[in-house]
Amino acid sequence: MTFSIDGLRRWPDVEAPDLLAADAADRLLLDESAAARRRADAGELVVIGDGYGALTLGAAAEGARGVRVHQDPLTGERALAANAARCGLGDAFSSLPLDPELVRDARVVLLRLPRSLDALRDIAGLVAAHAARDVEVYAGGRVKHMSLAMNDVLRERFARLDVSHARQKSRVLVAREPRGGADPEPRMQVHDGLVVCAFGGAFAGPSIDIGTRFLLEHLPLVDDRASPAIDFACGTGVIATALALRNPGLRVLATDQSAAAVASALATAAANSVADRVEVVRDDMLRSRADRSAAFIALNPPFHSGSAVHEGIAPLMFAEAARVLQPSGRLWAVWNSGLRYRSALERVVGPTTQIGRNAKFTVTASTRR
Repeated sequence: MTFSIDGLRRWPDVEAPDLLAADAADRLLLDESAAARRRADAGELVVIGDGYGALTLGAAAEGARGVRVHQDPLTGERALAANAARCGLGDAFSSLPLDPELVRDARVVLLRLPRSLDALRDIAGLVAAHAARDVEVYAGGRVKHMSLAMNDVLRERFARLDVSHARQKSRVLVAREPRGGADPEPRMQVHDGLVVCAFGGAFAGPSIDIGTRFLLEHLPLVDDRASPAIDFACGTGVIATALALRNPGLRVLATDQSAAAVASALATAAANSVADRVEVVRDDMLRSRADRSAAFIALNPPFHSGSAVHEGIAPLMFAEAARVLQPSGRLWAVWNSGLRYRSALERVVGPTTQIGRNAKFTVTASTRR
């Protein structure tokens, strides 16, 4: 079939329409890297941060094979796989973790610039340490999301940095001549005795965001018989680790769709000596969990899609928690008070009590009908 990066589909979620035109930054990345990709042999192209497959499949349609791909969100991986199947390109790539094997001996790297400078720093260090000496990194994005600090981060690991002309409000940075390089290591901070670890790109980094902090203030003790308690959308694993520390016999399952969050939560649990009781799983919502299988779920749902407040994410997560909770199971949630989610919790989960409220956040406990 004829391939076009127009009309690729995201994995179903609430953050975007089902059918999308290709991003102008994706098009510019493919155009700027075309000559370099033609020189690369099979297995020498790496794609990092591909939203839903435009870069990977655009390169594959032009003959690239053995493409190694890393996407932080699990929904991105699933969108790429679904789009590849529709286009007959499922055998052109493999999805890998952000580790040395992803970039080893790569000669061309296509990168959608992450908004987090720490995430960019992790990627740049990894590529500089393990890619071929003549590697070329094409890092692109929308101009409004780019900053001069991104240039500085790339210059830390590459001796040469060129900048493309802007086109359709997009631009590409081209980094060459790697120097130094290092595998990613988590950043660490200690908060009231709790060690928080975060790899680049994990929400809030090694700090504790104010919503999570407010939920921590109100979390109840949880009976060991509720094992495993679930930290849904766990981020860096603060809630999961706190539950394990406060309840010495409790086992905890922490889930998140972000690979950076999962790696961070694993590191946080290990740093607090509870890794033997905290299991961390990369999951799309709670789809790996059976119906009516949990007695306790803690949830601090995301309230943003990109930089905009998005009210549609949390209600889907409430419904997923309701599916997994057993009758009389409890959902403890923290949410932005202005979004007024109590009625949704009452309708989807069951009787809901306000536990705490301040100027910005509300903590509620809902009991499954």
